[in-house]
Amino acid sequence: MEAESIWEKVQAKLKAFVRAKVRDEASADDVLQEIFIKMHQNLHQLRAEEKAEYWLFRIAQNAVNDHFRQRKTQALPVPALVEPAPTEEEEQVQALTEEVAQWLPFMLELLPDKYRQALYLTEVEGISQRELAEKLGISYSGAKSRVQRGREKLRDIVLQCCEVATDKYGNVLGYQPREAGSEENVEEEEEECC
Repeated sequence: MEAESIWEKVQAKLKAFVRAKVRDEASADDVLQEIFIKMHQNLHQLRAEEKAEYWLFRIAQNAVNDHFRQRKTQALPVPALVEPAPTEEEEQVQALTEEVAQWLPFMLELLPDKYRQALYLTEVEGISQRELAEKLGISYSGAKSRVQRGREKLRDIVLQCCEVATDKYGNVLGYQPREAGSEENVEEEEEECC
């Protein structure tokens, strides 16, 4: 697989994704460069070229997280305002949330086209719902509705795969894969998990 051809196909999408997360243009360019380097270092791990985009977005999400962690450690805190270090439990919740977030690009593929497109454009590429409405030629309320329904459908897909427990902020507290052939009512599980 040619790294440069893969990069050329997704560079613009990655840049939009990173710019939506990292508001400072120079820092966003640094993160993008870090993604490019990690892609080259880990290209041997990519088994199927058609999965390259999702693989790169996982690398991008991790690079953005690393950027914010690094920025946090580089900042010189005012002694009176120092936040306590995260507890082991908080770190575990963060790790679980990041792990589950890595499933989402693959699960997006299971959505009907109109919902997959709406979520991809808003959540991955970072465009606003108003921009989505203009791009798709639908009303703003229609775009909002499509994104909301897409999120609900994506959530249903996740809950069909696994039981996921979250706190009121959406942080993942734990998950357990469902047993094959389990016919449990997903709607009941959603109420228990959230």
